Amino acid sequence: MEANSIRRHEVVVTVNWRESATSVRWNIQPFINGRYQPSQATEFFHTLNPALETPLCRAFVGNPIDVDEAVRTARKRVDDGSWSELAPLRRREILMKMADLIVAHKAELALLDTLEMGKPIQAALFDVEYLAAPYLRSWAGFADKLFGQVVPLNTTTLTFNSYEPRGVVGAITPWNFPCFNAVYKIGPALAAGNAMVLKPSELSPSSALRIAELALEAGVPEGVLNVVPGLGSTVGTALALHSDVDMLSFTGSTATGRKIMEMAGRSNGKPLILECGGKSPHVVFSDIDHLDAVADAVIQWVLWNQGQVCSAHSRLIVHEEIKAALLEKIVARASKCEPSDPLEESTKFGPLASPAHRSRVKTYIDAGVKAGARALLKGKVQETGGCYVSPTIFDRVESTMSIVQEEIFGPVLCAQEFGSEEEAIALANGTDYGLAATVWTRDIGRGKRMARAIKAGAVFIRTSGLEAPDSGCKLGFEPRKASGFGAEIGLAGLQAYSNLKWFSFSGE
Repeated sequence: MEANSIRRHEVVVTVNWRESATSVRWNIQPFINGRYQPSQATEFFHTLNPALETPLCRAFVGNPIDVDEAVRTARKRVDDGSWSELAPLRRREILMKMADLIVAHKAELALLDTLEMGKPIQAALFDVEYLAAPYLRSWAGFADKLFGQVVPLNTTTLTFNSYEPRGVVGAITPWNFPCFNAVYKIGPALAAGNAMVLKPSELSPSSALRIAELALEAGVPEGVLNVVPGLGSTVGTALALHSDVDMLSFTGSTATGRKIMEMAGRSNGKPLILECGGKSPHVVFSDIDHLDAVADAVIQWVLWNQGQVCSAHSRLIVHEEIKAALLEKIVARASKCEPSDPLEESTKFGPLASPAHRSRVKTYIDAGVKAGARALLKGKVQETGGCYVSPTIFDRVESTMSIVQEEIFGPVLCAQEFGSEEEAIALANGTDYGLAATVWTRDIGRGKRMARAIKAGAVFIRTSGLEAPDSGCKLGFEPRKASGFGAEIGLAGLQAYSNLKWFSFSGE
């Protein structure tokens, strides 16, 4: 997704957010067959408001029995054809209505995400209205466009392809974009005609549960979309190991993604879509004469969602001739970024999602300093009373350092310099990840060479500070290397959530 297009809109909603926060009625239970059901688990934990480090509500850890019930329900809907055999245009109509309902309830959904993972309220509203709803509409629009192919052989034989729903789709989502991540799985899976069991992150399950209610209101039949909250070790494992799940889609860390691959293989060998970690590069050549625009884009990419983005461009690879000047502009901008209360509409930068994640990011910052990297800006870490971590910018880093090689998932930028195009390519490809990349150059030939040479699923070529059109929800891509595999966006997403079938008819 193009970074500059992310920040163009502010959602105007007149709400007393603090008052609304006190009236939230938490209900974190499995949503199966169109209604909430008590979990079969006996152990529980408390979800946390990371802005205050105070408990929000009690949630159960989840149980494989919950997953069994959800999968059984989804299988019934697959077998009775109430959704899979519905005319694609009718599925499209229902999902369009669902998108409208999501926008109508944007304040409620945004508040849930803000309270559970610390997302600034304006950013949460943006996620609902300008990410979740448009992407869902895009997938809905492709519902009747899964065209097969026909092969002309002779007058007595007809051979063609057709796409069919895979059946029961399991999905596991992370905590960083709770509402949007839920829709990111629900949209293509349901548009392709599947039934679904969704496991949201235990840190931020509430908006996914509310979306399941809205799907029912829009006309999605009971049992087509089921949501089972709980821990990864209970619900996630049960879903990955379940032999009656036909496909599994996961977004999260590379380490967890690889464990899920093993579990899927041990069960029924179900196909997977994995979007895992990233360590995306921002490559800047010296022919760019708008360094202010570059600095703005670098800050937007690395600090968007407090750096908690899999495609965050956390590596700045800049030509030696302009490195000092560009870093000066970036540090000046980052130093003005002060974390504050996410319920304030003026807040642009909130807390990290949990105390554990705050500790993880702090560990990486300390490791960078210990390894000899130069902290041009060292972010303050608030130890108690809120999971706030200010931006950190490292210079003089070596490619072998953990802060360069590993996904930090926080507001940390590492700067490296290059002298030649070949060196820039080597640095850009110098990690195990291959999710996204951005290259700044005014040389179109170089831009094309870099786009092909960089091993990433999405490569953006920028020549100036002009914003790109909002095309993110139309064209699909596949991650590379340790960042995963499989497409979910656009028509390619619906194809990935479908089986390609071959038919052949012969005879007079």
